[in-house]
Amino acid sequence: MGTIDYAIIFVYLSAMIFVGALFQRKASSGVDEYFLGGKKIPWWALGASGMSSNFDVSGTMINTALVYALGAAGFFIEIRGGMVLTMAFFLAFMGKWNRRSRAMTMAEWMRLRFGDGKEGKIAQLLCAVAVLLTTVGIVAYFAVGGGKFVGEFLGVPALFGLPSRFWAAALMIALAMIYTVASGLRGVVWTDVFQGVLIFATIVIVCGIAFATVDLPAAFDVSVPLRDGGYREIQTTAAEWTDLTPSWTLDVPEDSSYAIYHLFGLSILFYLIKTFVEGAGGTGGYMAQRFFAARSDREAGLISMFWIFLLSFRWPFVVAIAMMAIMIGVESGAAIQDPEAALPIVVNTVVPVGLRGLLVAGLTAAAMSTFDSIVNSGASYWVRDVYQSFLKPDADERRLVRQSRVSSVVIVAVGLVSTLWIESVNEIWMWLTMSMGAGLVVPLLVRWYWERLNGYGFATGVAAGMAAAIGQKLWYADAPEYASFLLAGGASFAGCLVGSALTARTPSEVIDKFYAITRPFGVWRGARSRIGEERVAQIAAENRRDLLSLAFALPWQITIFMVGMAFMLKRWDYFAGLGALFLALSAGLYFFWYRRLSDE
Repeated sequence: MGTIDYAIIFVYLSAMIFVGALFQRKASSGVDEYFLGGKKIPWWALGASGMSSNFDVSGTMINTALVYALGAAGFFIEIRGGMVLTMAFFLAFMGKWNRRSRAMTMAEWMRLRFGDGKEGKIAQLLCAVAVLLTTVGIVAYFAVGGGKFVGEFLGVPALFGLPSRFWAAALMIALAMIYTVASGLRGVVWTDVFQGVLIFATIVIVCGIAFATVDLPAAFDVSVPLRDGGYREIQTTAAEWTDLTPSWTLDVPEDSSYAIYHLFGLSILFYLIKTFVEGAGGTGGYMAQRFFAARSDREAGLISMFWIFLLSFRWPFVVAIAMMAIMIGVESGAAIQDPEAALPIVVNTVVPVGLRGLLVAGLTAAAMSTFDSIVNSGASYWVRDVYQSFLKPDADERRLVRQSRVSSVVIVAVGLVSTLWIESVNEIWMWLTMSMGAGLVVPLLVRWYWERLNGYGFATGVAAGMAAAIGQKLWYADAPEYASFLLAGGASFAGCLVGSALTARTPSEVIDKFYAITRPFGVWRGARSRIGEERVAQIAAENRRDLLSLAFALPWQITIFMVGMAFMLKRWDYFAGLGALFLALSAGLYFFWYRRLSDE
């Protein structure tokens, strides 16, 4: 990079530190301000922050690798998590359900669902431990991807026997920690908004370059990774590579690590089922944190809509990078070998000096915005659900804020050290989403829809799922994705059933309070029988509207992502059809969802 590139990056990093210092005093006033911004942050800022947090470098490297190696159909693999289809559920109903709890964390939410007695405390503690373990894993995941990306441009050397990507990640994390630790959620959100502007500028520049300069040849080579660590070039055609209709099977070498997607139709079906389980269960972490900070049901819905809209620009960017990576191979006579390296290679090769600094700053912003959200959210589970609830119930606000900052540093340190045993970004992503995630997501699903689940059942389910996920990683690391998900998910579901069956029901007054506040659909016969027919009818009508909204929201989200991809691919046949479908779904959302948003 040139001097101007480094200057741009320096200005960006200085601005981040300035924002952290700006909000430091407010964040120090108490944990509600530190973790929820006092519930005074505008909905559009929370939505923009969510988009910035989802637009991570690690995920973008994986998405680009899949599209580069497998063509536009690689997009559908990211139904597993990269599309963030859980946002459609937050838009339809999950966002407002979370907001109504008035909780600070998903673990604290357990006290509303299971009460303040022993079962509620156990559920809260187990949930907090599971989220903290997952947070450490996610920090490691982002550090690996971010370290690979930043190390490519800054030329960070290997020191003391540790790889350069470790020190690159450490540098990036240290800078992010300055404003994350100092300013809490308010600082995280406003730095994310600023970083979102940089990210958007990055997208516009890259897409503009690709659209104006890239015309794919009729046939060309790409590369796929092999299980033994090597790579193999394979030939494809422009017609096949740009086809946005998923086929039943994918033709990839049997010794490729992508061979797990050979039965492509079954993989997509499995990912859709997983998405429904995840979305209907309402994920926690920084995603739920944005809705805990929302001021009304209406704002919870608007956060989701704006979040999805902004995130849709990620996919044209991914396609643009993949197209330019292909052209680098065509012009050099040899395809880029490592698909996960396509993103940094394109930025380093195609983008001119000056713009390169802006792009590196924007993509570094993407890495840091994800990281800061994860760390701030993870620390809230330690402070609220472990330290304040069990260790120091009488701690004052000053001590709690100090714990917030210390726990943020500890989470990051453990996550960073964990990167020393991780080589592939896709490998850790698959384990986090398909195994570790499944161990937690099933109890999170059952808690909303089954009255008989009690706190002991929830805790048993979480413990069984986490144990199965860790055991799978230790003794069956090469398990297919579906096997990992079914193993951890099945263990956690069995734990929920056994734990609930062997222990007493949650007291009816706790169930009634939860149902009256949250108003979910599902099996709530006892609560419904005690609140009166008129109120039951009102809740049932709201539930029907929510489900109808979801029927529009899910295809709307997928379609808005694909429209931009079709445009970049210059597949005007797909662009016209998807554009018409998008307009029709948007009209449905307007009439059946937007017009019915409540200011409650």
